[in-house]
Amino acid sequence: MDHRILIIGVGSIGKRHTRCFLETGRARVAICEMNSPLRDAVGGEYDIDERFGDLDAALSAAPFDGAVICTPAHLHIAMARRLVDSGAHVLIEKPLSTSPDGIDALRSAAAAASRTVSVAYVSRLHPSLNAMKAAIDSGRFGAPVQVVYHGGQHFPTYRPAYREIYYTKHETGGGAIQDAITHVMNTSEWLVGPIDRLVADADHKVLEGVDVEDTVHILTRHRNGVMGSFTLNQHQSPNEGTLTVVCERGVARFEAHRARWRWHTEPESPWRDEPAGDTPRDALFVSQAHAFLDAIEGKGEPSCSLDDGEQTLRVNLAALASWRSRAWEEV
Repeated sequence: MDHRILIIGVGSIGKRHTRCFLETGRARVAICEMNSPLRDAVGGEYDIDERFGDLDAALSAAPFDGAVICTPAHLHIAMARRLVDSGAHVLIEKPLSTSPDGIDALRSAAAAASRTVSVAYVSRLHPSLNAMKAAIDSGRFGAPVQVVYHGGQHFPTYRPAYREIYYTKHETGGGAIQDAITHVMNTSEWLVGPIDRLVADADHKVLEGVDVEDTVHILTRHRNGVMGSFTLNQHQSPNEGTLTVVCERGVARFEAHRARWRWHTEPESPWRDEPAGDTPRDALFVSQAHAFLDAIEGKGEPSCSLDDGEQTLRVNLAALASWRSRAWEEV
């Protein structure tokens, strides 16, 4: 079954969603983009006939089964509400928003209309992370007690236009807390449970042309007693990240840059590596698109629910507040 899917905003991430929904073979894709040269370039590259300059024009066309919101984060909730009211299921790019305002009303409207609203934290689709989560959830290593992350990348290499987009301001979802480490916080909550409170430090250290933070340190306490520590920067040369879950009887570790997970249970013994094949980044987004289409068809739950996305939004906001207050903040 082909579904009519509207991609709203076709910058870097919207272009990827366009490509990956087409790759599923299950979607007829339309795009909505106010920048006409960009709209025509992406539409031409992917042979998309339906191209709209604004959401009003798109919603005046035939109804869409689903939509993917790839605009700056402060616009997400209002757009999602309009789409749900039009009858569409919605996938919202991370972060869910820059404020909790309107989320309860969106949740109620989606429930009343039996529409799915989910958030695009794509790491949850990684095969190695899913295998590691299954091992942790099985009790194989005992209960988790600590989660540790260290990583970063040279952001200008991967987003050359970072000075000209949402990234430049917190109000539009910019900075390393809302743009980068939010992925890690969402993944850690998925693995070991929600965060209750945290303390954060951050600063602008290197990135030229912006003054938002590019370096972040966060300590967490999770609802089930797990302790966490997270460090990330957006200026180092290696593109790598390591997420370690220390349990009562063993340690599980995901290495994003090697697309593998490994485990360790006995002192003085070597790490044991689980088999991992190549996982191109587009493959995760294609899997996410399939999961969204499955949810539209009632065949499964979204990979990251609205509730989970809201929880991570509150972590983002608590981290920003803690950085300013220099104190622990409740989530």
